[in-house]
Amino acid sequence: MSNNELASSAFDASQIVFDEHYVDSGTEGIKLYLRNKRSKEHKVFLAEKTIVMVHGATFSSGSLYDVPFNGMSFIDFLAHHGFDVFAVDVRGYGKSTRPPEMQAQPDLNPPLVSTDTGVTDFATAVEFVLRLRGLKAVNVFAMSWGGTVAGAYAARNADKVVKLALLAPQWLSDVPIPIDQGGSLGSYRLVPVKAALARWLGTAPEYARERLVPEGWFDLWSELTLSEETSQDGREQGKLRATNGPIQDIRTYWRAGTPYYQPSEIRAPVLLLHGEWDIDVPLDLARAYFEQLTGASYRRWVEIGEATHLALMESHRMQAYAEVVRFFDEAFKPE
Repeated sequence: MSNNELASSAFDASQIVFDEHYVDSGTEGIKLYLRNKRSKEHKVFLAEKTIVMVHGATFSSGSLYDVPFNGMSFIDFLAHHGFDVFAVDVRGYGKSTRPPEMQAQPDLNPPLVSTDTGVTDFATAVEFVLRLRGLKAVNVFAMSWGGTVAGAYAARNADKVVKLALLAPQWLSDVPIPIDQGGSLGSYRLVPVKAALARWLGTAPEYARERLVPEGWFDLWSELTLSEETSQDGREQGKLRATNGPIQDIRTYWRAGTPYYQPSEIRAPVLLLHGEWDIDVPLDLARAYFEQLTGASYRRWVEIGEATHLALMESHRMQAYAEVVRFFDEAFKPE
């Protein structure tokens, strides 16, 4: 029995509470979707046991964090280990409202949902959780573009972040970034979900591709991901609409040598997770980001071997899961 199967065998989904919230975004007609999972035994709500999560530039929080591989998702794992977990979809993603411009052809409007908007929506989600649970701060987890959103939020709201865990956050690059395919940018792009597996596996060495994504996992993931696409044509064609604001910001900030925010302004403890085969955020970018975290009360790097940018959905996912739990759970304080 694999480590994944061992972990899943101890998990009982019937013991997890699943709540859904639609929160006013501050923009008329736009609601933000937050999924919440916690154990039925979770009765006392504490800042250090609460996590708010946000996704990357293409896929929603449900798609990245809540697909039940072997019967258990990342969020399930966290809830099973005593955390009260909230995951927000920024507007335009997942089960949150799509901006009206997404109903038009993409070339009729400029890129939608900038990082500024992402930070605003994430801040709205955190404020909702603080009010709902009667807290003053929370833990934060994010990956990729979400790492920029969460990192910027943490830098600007030190009093509201207990700890910050990031998987492959963006940083400055003097070479092209794979998610930006070049050319002019419309309001959104169409992502062929079913074709994602070839690109995903192609980022790993040939010898490891067969075991990187266990059998059945991609089909489960793609089905859930497409189920959140609100365009019937998109679902039928197997395509997901993803906003281009994050891609425009790659050009405005990360490829232009101008950081969107300063990681040195983050004061909370930081865990940086990185996959060995991540080509979207290569090792040198992750290292450069880590070196900028000079203001964190402490910082830790964990490299996940034989993992790509999508480490949370691969055969070695439990390494990442366990490191996040250990980091958020520990009572360690620097001397």
